Order: sequence, then C-alpha cells, then structure tokens
Amino acid sequence: MLTKKLKIGIVCPYSWDTPGGVQAHIRDLAEFLIASGHTVSVLSPATDEDALPEYVISAGKPIAIPYNGAVARVLFGPIAFARVRQWITQGDFDLLHLHEPAIPSLSLLACWAAEGPLVGTFHAAAKRQKIIFAIGPILEPAIEKLNARIAVSEAARSTLTEHLETDAVVIPNGIYAKKYAKGTPQSKWQGNTIGFIGRFEEPRKGLAVLLEALPIIARFAPDVRVYVAGPGDSEEIKKSIDPQLLQRFEFLGRISEEEKADFMASVAIYVAPNTGGESFGIILAEALAGGATVVASDIPAFDSLLGGGEFGALFESENATELAKVIIDLLRDGQKRKDLALAGKEHAQNFDWEVVAQQIFSIYEMSIVGSEGVGLAKDHRSWNRLLTRDGDDK
Repeated sequence: MLTKKLKIGIVCPYSWDTPGGVQAHIRDLAEFLIASGHTVSVLSPATDEDALPEYVISAGKPIAIPYNGAVARVLFGPIAFARVRQWITQGDFDLLHLHEPAIPSLSLLACWAAEGPLVGTFHAAAKRQKIIFAIGPILEPAIEKLNARIAVSEAARSTLTEHLETDAVVIPNGIYAKKYAKGTPQSKWQGNTIGFIGRFEEPRKGLAVLLEALPIIARFAPDVRVYVAGPGDSEEIKKSIDPQLLQRFEFLGRISEEEKADFMASVAIYVAPNTGGESFGIILAEALAGGATVVASDIPAFDSLLGGGEFGALFESENATELAKVIIDLLRDGQKRKDLALAGKEHAQNFDWEVVAQQIFSIYEMSIVGSEGVGLAKDHRSWNRLLTRDGDDK
C-alpha cells in the first residue's frame, strides 16, 4: 500500500441511491481506503441526501437519461459545475479519482475543473455511439488531462479505445471475496433452484431469456424453482409468466449483502442471462466468491470474467434453448456443478479488494509522481509492466 496517507477525492457519476455496479465499486473502494487510513470524500448526485454515508457529499438531485441500454441518473450543467469546483477547492485533495469521465456527468465536470493528479476509471462497454462523435471534441481535451486511465475489463478498454482512441490499464472491479465465502446455505433456497439478482425490469438483464427457457427446464427438472432478487415491479413481470409456471417463481425484492452471501451459497445455479451493456459483472464475481455454480451469457465481459467457461458455464447470448440445455446438464450432474463452483471460488480471489486496491494504489502513486506518470498513462502496456513488476509496489 502507499506509505503516505492521502486525501483522495472520488467522483461518482450516477445517483448514489440507485443500485448499480459503479456505485457499489466506488462505495467499496472508498470504505477500503478509509479503513486503510486515507481521508476520502466522494461527490455524487443523490435523491435522498439524508441517507448518505458520512464520506459522501451530494452535488444535487440527478436527472434520468437513457444510456447504454438503461436509464442513467446523472447530474450536469452550470450549477453542478459550481458545486464540483467548490468541493475540489474545499477538499484540497492529493489526488482525484474520476469514474466514467467520458459521459456528461460530475466526473467530466471535475475533469474540466481540476488540476493536479487525476485518475479516470472507465466502466462502460458499449457499441459505437453517435453521441460520442458529437461531443468528442469536448471530451478529448478533458480525457488528455488524466494522468492515468483505468478500464475495469478488456471490454471497457476496447470501448475506450474505439470511442476516444486512447488506452487504459485493466484493473477489475473489486469485491470482498471473504465476506461472500462466509454465506450460510439456507434450506429455503436449496434443491433444484436457480437464482437471479438484478434490476429485472431492464431488458438487458435478460430475465426474459430465463423465462423463455423455463418451460424446457421444467420438462426435465419438474421440481425446479426460480428465485429472483432485486428492485422492480414483480407484478408486471408475473403477467408475462405462464400461469402453470408461476408457482415456480418467487420474487424476493432487494436483499441485504448478508442475505446475498447466503443466497449464493444456497442455490444450485446462479444465472446471469444479460444480453449486453455489461463491462465486467460484479454480481458474477460475488456469485463465484459465494460458491455458486454460475451460468452466464457469452457476452464479452462475462466470457472474459469466466475464463471462456473455465470458471462458469457459458451459453449463447439470447438463446433460451441453449440456456435451458446448459442448466439441465448441470442440474443432472452434481459433481460437475461442484467442480465448476470450486474452480470459480478460487478464481474469485483475484477480485478481492486486497488484490485490486494494491493495483489501484500503484496507479495513484505513479500519478502523483507527476510527469513520469503522464507519459506512462499513454501506454497501457507500460502500466501493466509496472503493476506486475517484481519488487515492492507499496
């Protein structure tokens, strides 16, 4: 770890009180840094300012815009810019860590307003979008100010390279692997059970693919049950489920982190049928750490995280028939499920915060060095060599 204790400002682009992978990553990183003795302030949009942790400062209420197949709740404009500048001035930070600075958000505003060491993390994995070309001339000077650029996956790095013709070192999202490993199997979720966690109303989360696959699965596993956790209107979803299959479903609503660990330790299979728009897949890493046997669509981010099928089973994205075949095969073969789960659990240790934070701290340290860090930031291979070099990175 860094020997010097730092004052670190982190900017979250999306509403703090809306569940999402970026918010979860920033929350865990901030709390890990604080536990390590650093001073951290997070600036974020927020709807409910009274419910924020002590280390989070609200920049105002967000607005909803369509982005990357979902609805992003962000904050932008002159008033937000003034609040960003005030936060930076009052914070007197040693370094700023900006998440998603390539979209109209607080992070882009901070990139414009700030001087000094700047690190940007890019999460999105998206197809080439016209909006990027429209605002490209505005983005490029801001992105060039970054001393270092991080992408959470190869998919996110490819998106950055394609859209803005710049590069980044790949450092994955972090999880508390040990916390998920402590889950206790619950009899209510055990048996021939399939688990799903996510904003199930969003089409890209792929619940519709699982619904389409279920009649085939039920034909070969008559006692199969599906547990769906996460925010959303379950009554609307139930209308699309065959009444004969509805009794096999249970919608749990939002569950706590402790319940999530128990959930992953209990279900026979955890399925992630997402259709796209994912850059990493924190929930997959958490499922692996919790000992779940994972089945996921073969979108690039999931394929990479699961080692091409070594640490979890893959199926052709949006192919409900193939999803059914993969699940049936695993439900029939308990030893195969166990072997896959054990391999996945070991692999998940690579995403533990103890490992990921070490890599991020190395980036912080090199960024603070100054001009040398700027040169290195332009070549992700140089960053990778430094991150994996022999010797003490602390």
